[in-house]
Amino acid sequence: MSISWGYSPKIEKFIPLGDFAADKYLIVAQQAIENLGWKLSHISQTGLIAYTNISFQSYSEEISIRIHGNFAVIKSECVGIQMLFNDYGKNDLNLEKFFHEFEYVEFHLKDVWDDRLTKFHSLIARQDDQYFEKAPLATKNKIKNVLYLFFPQKGYTVTPILVLLNIICFFAISILYVIYFRYLLITQGRVTDSYTLSLKAKAFKNILSLDYRNTIFNGQLWRLISYQFSHGSISHLLFNMYALVYLGLMIENKLGWKKFIFIYLLSGVCGGLVSLWFHPDQFILGASGPIMGLFGAFLALLINKTFEKKATQALLISTLIVSVFVLINGAFGKRVDNAAHIGGFISGFAFCYLFSFKPTHEDALKDWARYAVNFVVFALFFSAVLTFIPRYQTEDFKALNEKFNSNMDYLNAITRLKIDLPKDSKLKSIKEDGIIPMERNLQIIKQMDALVLKSEDSKQRDKKVRLGKISYRAVMLMYRDIKGDSTYRYSKETSKALGSVFRILYDREETK
Repeated sequence: MSISWGYSPKIEKFIPLGDFAADKYLIVAQQAIENLGWKLSHISQTGLIAYTNISFQSYSEEISIRIHGNFAVIKSECVGIQMLFNDYGKNDLNLEKFFHEFEYVEFHLKDVWDDRLTKFHSLIARQDDQYFEKAPLATKNKIKNVLYLFFPQKGYTVTPILVLLNIICFFAISILYVIYFRYLLITQGRVTDSYTLSLKAKAFKNILSLDYRNTIFNGQLWRLISYQFSHGSISHLLFNMYALVYLGLMIENKLGWKKFIFIYLLSGVCGGLVSLWFHPDQFILGASGPIMGLFGAFLALLINKTFEKKATQALLISTLIVSVFVLINGAFGKRVDNAAHIGGFISGFAFCYLFSFKPTHEDALKDWARYAVNFVVFALFFSAVLTFIPRYQTEDFKALNEKFNSNMDYLNAITRLKIDLPKDSKLKSIKEDGIIPMERNLQIIKQMDALVLKSEDSKQRDKKVRLGKISYRAVMLMYRDIKGDSTYRYSKETSKALGSVFRILYDREETK
């Protein structure tokens, strides 16, 4: 058993017919396929198409036989996305089974040729001989080698453009990132630590990404599009482009390039919005959101019977398996944005369903009306998310938090006061390094209370509130004790308050 490799693994054999009539060859092939339990999808005078049953290795394979002159071209090709770019030997095994069954059927049909020929010609008279140009893998068959994947052609127009844009953006940003990092090293390397330099460079590298919620609220709506063309690594880019090419070959010819790009971009925007809702403080980048939108669109096409019935069964299984696999991987994988996947998938399904469903009267809904309905649905979702999504003031909280921590650092000075210092010096130090900074912190926690924060930051704010109040109380008690006793003896009440301060501070350092 040989393993077939490639973007779309397949095995193709040319069989000379010799004195074997084409119609007789197809009759035998049809019976062999039925005997094997494969699902016959189409048969006409120039060939047939069938689909194998579901298998773990490659979901399903398309078996096609085309008559070209005095040859029969027999092919077994994987339908769904293939992991590791190989078919695990399924295609070779399919052809082996077919040829073995063909010989068996040929022997047993020799006495009933006339009856079978009559039925065959009656059947193909009702068939569309142009179906081979509309079959699910028709566009894939035009791809002669990997270079064809990057050139627009009929039925595959906008997909290669999207692929090239993703590749160009990745390498352009990577090159600029290296240049900018070298610039930082030259101009700031001696006065700035390497960690700060790397953060600045990383921020530059993510200039296309969807960078936190506030960037959208501040008017940078273009990031909802640009993040779809930004990738974090070569492997990230390659896996996404592999899926994009597969989907483009399978459904762009069914949708048309205008609807395809509409669904791709807008489902990507919807996926980004859903991600922003669930991940307010994360970078969002990559084409997986809009790609999952295309998987949703593929599912809608299958449900709306855009493909032939038998082909639909095979394609539906493979599409669902891959979609579920991606979503499960997103649920358990690290640094995988499943919110964008789910948002993209659902929106892509909805957009495509509205494009492809067939009303009772076909003329009841024109193409422009479908675009209008889809755009209204998108606008309503877009507006609802931006209206109701919590506007967390994370950056404001971080700035106030830094000021708060800076004021707390003053406590170190007054906890190390020398016993033999004059009373007035001690009181002055406690006032300047304790009371005044802690009063500033009381004002800061009032400002923090007015902020809208996510749950993690809310917990930190509650901690700062407790720390601010107990710290102020502690320094006031210290001032009282020193003022009443120049030997620097603290009361039990003061010692307890100071102990609470340091316990909270210790916890802060542990959870930082």
